[in-house]
Amino acid sequence: MTAASNLFQGRTNATASEQQQAAVREFDNLVDALRLARINVVVVEDTPEPHTPDSIFPNNWVSFHEDGRIVLYPMEAINRRTERRADIIETLSSEYKFQIKDILDLSEHENAGHYLEGTGSMVLDRSNRIAYACLSSRTQLGPLGDFAQRMDYEVVSFDAVDRDGIPIYHTNVLMNVGESLAVICEESIANVDQRTAVLTSLRDTGHEVVSLSYDQLDAFAGNMLELRNGAGERVVAMSTRAWESLDATQGQTLQANGRIIHVAINNI
Repeated sequence: MTAASNLFQGRTNATASEQQQAAVREFDNLVDALRLARINVVVVEDTPEPHTPDSIFPNNWVSFHEDGRIVLYPMEAINRRTERRADIIETLSSEYKFQIKDILDLSEHENAGHYLEGTGSMVLDRSNRIAYACLSSRTQLGPLGDFAQRMDYEVVSFDAVDRDGIPIYHTNVLMNVGESLAVICEESIANVDQRTAVLTSLRDTGHEVVSLSYDQLDAFAGNMLELRNGAGERVVAMSTRAWESLDATQGQTLQANGRIIHVAINNI
């Protein structure tokens, strides 16, 4: 189960079936909004078995890279490991013409109890080949170093906590890095040297930095994603809750960077 290390995972009185139906509606609305913004979205249907309730987050088990490499990741929750499906990768190659040159499988780190949950654990600055990583039970130095060495990335690792001093489980909860703009909850990085190292790395690579508060972190404002659509335009996708948590200046900065897409995803 994921709730043990994910303190952002909320509680609800809805039944499991009601939660699932609501999540599917939100998923479909997000897909529609992205496609309306001319983002190419590939939707893969889940299978009844094995039962994988968190499969809506494939970025935790797989990442795709411009050079044709695919990386498979070790995950902490045992019930999530069956999400790594070879048939999905085969479908992307055969039906959607993904150019797959090599598959780097890091899942063997699970045997030693070491985890790295994809682009949840790492926020990748792909242009500058830097992996920002908040260390936690789901993001550990062993597989992180393995990824960095084999994918030729520099690692900027740090510790981060929520407002109650509890370690934050995934890096993409507290920060996002786009081409020229980064958002980050600086105050979550209590160690001054680590915070300085992260901010220096962002600014040295030409990023304007938007600082988030803990209230905005709790609204998932750190969990946004910059994309490019079919026309080459920047699109920044996030939840409506995240967008509404931003102040006017932050919103204007983001809008100057790209088109904003936000959808209500309170159940997801």
